[in-house]
Amino acid sequence: MLVTCACAPTAPAPAAAVPEYRFQVVHEYPHDPNAFTEGLLFTNGVFYESTGLEGMSSIRKVKLETGEVLQHVDLPPAFFGEGIIIWHGKDGKDRLIQLTYKTQVGFVYDLAKLTMQSRFEYPGEGWALTHDGKRLYMSDGTPQIRIWDPETLKETGRITVTDGGRPVANVNELEYVKGEIFANVWLTERIARIDPATGQVKGWIDLGGILSPEDRNGNEDVLNGIAYDAKGDRLFVTGKRWSKIYEIKLIKRQ
Repeated sequence: MLVTCACAPTAPAPAAAVPEYRFQVVHEYPHDPNAFTEGLLFTNGVFYESTGLEGMSSIRKVKLETGEVLQHVDLPPAFFGEGIIIWHGKDGKDRLIQLTYKTQVGFVYDLAKLTMQSRFEYPGEGWALTHDGKRLYMSDGTPQIRIWDPETLKETGRITVTDGGRPVANVNELEYVKGEIFANVWLTERIARIDPATGQVKGWIDLGGILSPEDRNGNEDVLNGIAYDAKGDRLFVTGKRWSKIYEIKLIKRQ
């Protein structure tokens, strides 16, 4: 027997809204207002920072409490420094790996001395790096994040960052935080919280207004720089030529 129904078709359930977060400033730390921040990370009580611009690019080891530069190495003038990560290699050695912007060359440093050990090549632009303990994640300014083998520094795959099915452009500085990739979106005051398995945005952090009028010197550039202290569960953010690094706590919007 054929049974028919004149019922109206059931509409698909609307997609759940992506959570939005604001911030509370927990603490402020001094930051060199001349540092054009491209990469930032925190380990063993200190920041490591990569700065950009041709002729001004550097790697720095910086004291958290005072902003004092404890170690410093300049890049050759032709290179524009970009993102960095620290990787503990299979040989037991700690290395700092740095990208450059348009020259398609990266550098590997001995972490203790910040002496350059080697260089490697990759196609396209280099923007940022982070890792999850097994894989490196590299951004290039597009919606795609490349996945690299940390020992060979060769690409093994890619994910596309999407929000509601739409690609997210200008994915910039990256930081791995509790199973997610946090990513600055260039030219905005927003950070995307990305699922590294799918590329889908799981949340947005709105940092609008974090740089108060009192903290401005008129020379600042965009928000850029995310660092996470896994041991202390502390999240830090800053920007290019900002005079402060901010430790923040996230607050979910209702």
